[in-house]
Amino acid sequence: MKRSAIHIGIGGWTYEPWRGTFYPKGLPQARELEHASRQVTAIEINGTYYRLQSRDSFVKWAEAVPDGFVFSIKASRFTTNRRVLAEAGESIEKFLDQGLTVLGDKLGPILWQFMPTKAFDPEDFGAFLKLLPPEQDGLKLRHAIEVRHESFKSDAFIQLARSHNVAIVFADSPNYPQIANLTADFVYARLQDAKEEEEEGYSPADLDSWAEIAKDWAAGKAPDQLEYSGKATAKSEKREVYLFMINGAKVRAPAAALALIKRLES
Repeated sequence: MKRSAIHIGIGGWTYEPWRGTFYPKGLPQARELEHASRQVTAIEINGTYYRLQSRDSFVKWAEAVPDGFVFSIKASRFTTNRRVLAEAGESIEKFLDQGLTVLGDKLGPILWQFMPTKAFDPEDFGAFLKLLPPEQDGLKLRHAIEVRHESFKSDAFIQLARSHNVAIVFADSPNYPQIANLTADFVYARLQDAKEEEEEGYSPADLDSWAEIAKDWAAGKAPDQLEYSGKATAKSEKREVYLFMINGAKVRAPAAALALIKRLES
């Protein structure tokens, strides 16, 4: 199966309020990943943020989903939630050695998320980015970083991420800064402002807008309606796009993802 340039997904697949709504009534929990992966085209695995997983789990997950489906992996909090990032080498190695490369071409980007209190230290953050390997077990790795402190809205940070081909996560959270600058050969977005009173999480107009934004990203464009740090300069090149409906009104995440997929297919 040819892999799409735009991957639309959700965070995780085990969530009780999705049972009987997103998941058919009576569907065994053991088959929830199988079902979810036939509805959306990507899933962000969040359990890896809290603890290491077994190699067998990655094998089982890979076997449950169809060709062309991708998982992104949220990196361990023990790697990113530290005072000195330059000392994270051993933790990064331990995280990458847990078996995630058995996913093969179903492995999408690795998400490195930082605490809202973590400020930008150019030297330390640069040292951390140097520790992120371009491959593991012969498999190419792609890295995305989600920063949530205002100090990261700087040209120095944008250039640092770009020099390492690391994507800065775009998040539409109302609580943290939005940085839409394109710094890698792929785009990673986490939409976190869904509303429970909206049947599909976002209004139809907002979903229309996100569909156009996703198309622009895939085409190599920097959408005008987003917030940037400085000028929105980047190479005009086609990019793979990973867009997840995550947090916000989580109960609406599958409906939001499905509505966006429908718009992109039309």
